Amino acid sequence: MAGIASGRLAQERRAWRKDHPFGFIAKPAKNTDGSLNLFVWDCAIPGKKDTIWEGGLYRIKMMFKDDFPSTPPKCKFEPPLFHPNVYPSGTVCLSLLDENKDWKPSITVRQLLIGIQDLLGNPNIEDPAQAEAYQIFCQNRTEYEKRVRREAQKYAADVIQKQMGEG
Repeated sequence: MAGIASGRLAQERRAWRKDHPFGFIAKPAKNTDGSLNLFVWDCAIPGKKDTIWEGGLYRIKMMFKDDFPSTPPKCKFEPPLFHPNVYPSGTVCLSLLDENKDWKPSITVRQLLIGIQDLLGNPNIEDPAQAEAYQIFCQNRTEYEKRVRREAQKYAADVIQKQMGEG
């Protein structure tokens, strides 16, 4: 199975390098010997324009198993974000990433990152993962928006791009 996964991930990398959405970052992590690890990707998602997330660039790690694309990758914000659908560990709770819900082997890295960007601005309150963010989102939208804007400032795009070697 690992051979199928490696081939698909190499194909994903080529497709990403040829064409990817503006402001997004996705690249395989490097092993200690400097070689690429196609099973772990360092990614970043920009906050969508005209949303409370705008201005931030949010780091996320994608971890693929040997049986990818039969199973979805695990996607984890590092550091964890204040969001109703992000577990305190940083793991993203999204139906596209759940093999028992909307995951399909044809879903690409690009589609996943865009789906996660959409989730930032449109939390799914039917599937909460973080109690504090969920409660504040439901009970005090003004406070929620204030907290998210602080996150956007904390993770300003220019700072993150420099840290990831993209700036």
